[in-house]
Amino acid sequence: MTPTVAVIVSTYNAHEYLAKVLDGYLAQTKPPDELVVGDDGSDSRTAEVVSVYASKAEFPIRYVWQEDHGFRVAKVRNKAVKASCAEYLIITDGDCVPHKRFVEDHIRVMKTGYFVQGKRMMVSEKASASFGHPGLQELVKMCLKGQVAGAHHLLRIPGFTIRNKGLRGTKTCNFALYRKDFYAVNGLNEDFIGWGRSDSELAVRLFKYGLKRKNVPFSAIVFHLWHEEIVNETIERNEMILAEAIKSPHSYCKNGICKKA
Repeated sequence: MTPTVAVIVSTYNAHEYLAKVLDGYLAQTKPPDELVVGDDGSDSRTAEVVSVYASKAEFPIRYVWQEDHGFRVAKVRNKAVKASCAEYLIITDGDCVPHKRFVEDHIRVMKTGYFVQGKRMMVSEKASASFGHPGLQELVKMCLKGQVAGAHHLLRIPGFTIRNKGLRGTKTCNFALYRKDFYAVNGLNEDFIGWGRSDSELAVRLFKYGLKRKNVPFSAIVFHLWHEEIVNETIERNEMILAEAIKSPHSYCKNGICKKA
């Protein structure tokens, strides 16, 4: 029997992009069993968008919010996972529009003992505002015009995966694993403040726990809408946290999804 699937979507003050993303999940060939939006402190417009989509989705859409105290996506993702119930987690972002077979493709490659890294295609600034859910022919045209990058990912080979033993290309905008494995390493490390390296640090601990990684290059694609580059003043600190995780023999982080009383 196929495990139940939750999509975990993080967002921050990008309600128009979030609407495009939620449209994408309503149009899936295989919808998730639930979807949870984790909001890192947006204004009320984000909650309003979620409410609209929750009223028309055929699966539960839940919403969790935390106060805006800077970029704390690790913390809000943990909160969103806590609000979910499913056995398998697909973690993504509120600026990543899923391919119509995104969930179906992830279900096809799920396997005990593995975590999965999917790919993204970058959408240009000009194309992002009007980007909807283009078909293959339109996507090819957009790639030829330079509006979407990564045309090789349009080649669909569902179920094809590549083993990967490294950290390069680890991105939690398209990342999947079993819930039990996420909890086994205590989820994302909430010591991370600001953009960068929390996804790689999670992968380090999953490797230490004994999981293997596989990449999905020709299915389970998301289209990453353009946004201004995030300025991160804490990247050096985040690099230090990652380095400590690499040196440590432990897979379980202290400041994760579960807190000691």
